[in-house]
Amino acid sequence: MGLAPEGGEGGGLTGYIVHHLTHNTTTVAGDAGFHLDSWAIALGLGLLACLWLWLYARKATSGVPSKGQAFVELVVEFVDSQVKDTFHGDRRFIAPLALTIFVWVAFMNAMDLLPLDLPAALITAVAGPEVAHHTYLRVVPTADINTTFALSVTVFLLVIFYSIKAKGGWGFVKELFTAPFHAHGVLGKIVLAVPNLFLNLVEYLSKPVSLGMRLFGNMYAGELVFMLIAGLFMSWATFLPGVLFQSVWAIFHILIILLQAFIFMVLSVVYLAMAHEHH
Repeated sequence: MGLAPEGGEGGGLTGYIVHHLTHNTTTVAGDAGFHLDSWAIALGLGLLACLWLWLYARKATSGVPSKGQAFVELVVEFVDSQVKDTFHGDRRFIAPLALTIFVWVAFMNAMDLLPLDLPAALITAVAGPEVAHHTYLRVVPTADINTTFALSVTVFLLVIFYSIKAKGGWGFVKELFTAPFHAHGVLGKIVLAVPNLFLNLVEYLSKPVSLGMRLFGNMYAGELVFMLIAGLFMSWATFLPGVLFQSVWAIFHILIILLQAFIFMVLSVVYLAMAHEHH
């Protein structure tokens, strides 16, 4: 997180970017690395989002709402309308799930708007520059592929659950071998069983992969652009142009932050609707 890390990482812009792209990891299960920073920040933001929604729900009144309550109601109604247009079954679980996904992903994405070297400055002020130099902290959980795949795999498991709920266990297994290519004779069904299974597996597995990779790719690219601008305009002579470029990119990035949260939420609901309604 230092401005120009030296030593094993190398100096200059390359060292600066490598330092910022390094996770704070801890070793679990032997030599497997666990990204402690992504997990801790994602957990903290999830709890913060729950607290934010709970506080306004607790203070909600039937009279003239405050600005905060009006904003929360706007978000809830917006998400509920999206779910209502897409999912035509019982929405008592899907609507809160969609709201959780949208708010949580938006909170995690918004961490990209923090000043790039703010964590380093805080650690330096508390523990000194030497500790800051050897401390790694990536504050955007959705720029970590582990976080986005954890979210997408959870959605994938819910898709499987709703598929089995709608078709039954035997109906779900039967569909894997008899669709999308249908045959009436026994021989035809046997011949098409393997191609059907292959296509269904590709369809099912492509959903969590595309869902996780889309969010990760956009947030990682946005984070990298912030680092490149900060590194290229690092000197005092280029400080003001750097602030200008960072501000312009931050304003544009706000759209990306909200758009990616919206896309992740909508696709999750669409996949669940397809699983629930397809017989």
